[in-house]
Amino acid sequence: MPELPEVETVKESLKIRLKGKKILSANVIYNNIIAYPEVKDFIKQISNQTINDMKRRGKFLLFDLDDYYLLSHLRMEGKYFFKTKDDVLDKHEHVTFDLDSGEELRYKDTRKFGKMYLIKKEDIDNIGPLKDLGLEPWDENLTSNYLLNKFKNKKLPIKSVLLDQSIIVGIGNIYADEILFMCKINPLKHCNLITEEEASNIIKYTKEVLEKAIKMGGTTIRTYSSVDGVHGLFQEELLVHGKDKGLCPKCKNNISKIKVGGRGTYYCEKCQK
Repeated sequence: MPELPEVETVKESLKIRLKGKKILSANVIYNNIIAYPEVKDFIKQISNQTINDMKRRGKFLLFDLDDYYLLSHLRMEGKYFFKTKDDVLDKHEHVTFDLDSGEELRYKDTRKFGKMYLIKKEDIDNIGPLKDLGLEPWDENLTSNYLLNKFKNKKLPIKSVLLDQSIIVGIGNIYADEILFMCKINPLKHCNLITEEEASNIIKYTKEVLEKAIKMGGTTIRTYSSVDGVHGLFQEELLVHGKDKGLCPKCKNNISKIKVGGRGTYYCEKCQK
């Protein structure tokens, strides 16, 4: 699943191609992609809306329109492509947008897990998924005290809690492994036992890992590519995730793979006791 750096990369790629263009009309082939409002209302309301900017909140793409925000969550395999009206519709292209430039922006999703929400700007904090999101990694309110307060009543493994989008947004499975390795924290450690120093390190390395990943265009995983097939390079920088057949880059111990909350988790037993 694309995580924050991948969504940020897609956002920047789309901004170059879309800013200032008008959506003349939309065509919804697979209705379940549209989470809100009803499909007929979605098509009516998005028509003749100009794309003024592209933004990101957590793992959501935000198309900043005249009167609405179009929220798009890519889930497992969602991708955007630019086509012409004459191009044959792919069987996995489920939503298309007719642009005033003569292009079509097409949303392709092999698994059909992606979701779109069209929400009036004045309602964005009260309706839809953004209202339940936690802090961005670079929010000045993200402090060790904030994390410790969120952690204190939870006995879940810290790896699982880092994936909780209501605390910090944008951290997914790959980057959680990398952050915990750099913090020297065992992924199974109960989060209510995290110290103030460890909480500070989580914030520090979350920013460091995600910033580096963004600069490198994200991590290319089996189901992810950016707009028009652009691939990220951060997979070449991964220290532990996916390295269970390799050695720890710090101590040369074998990298271990376990399941935490049902997610494949990679760590060094020696460095992350």
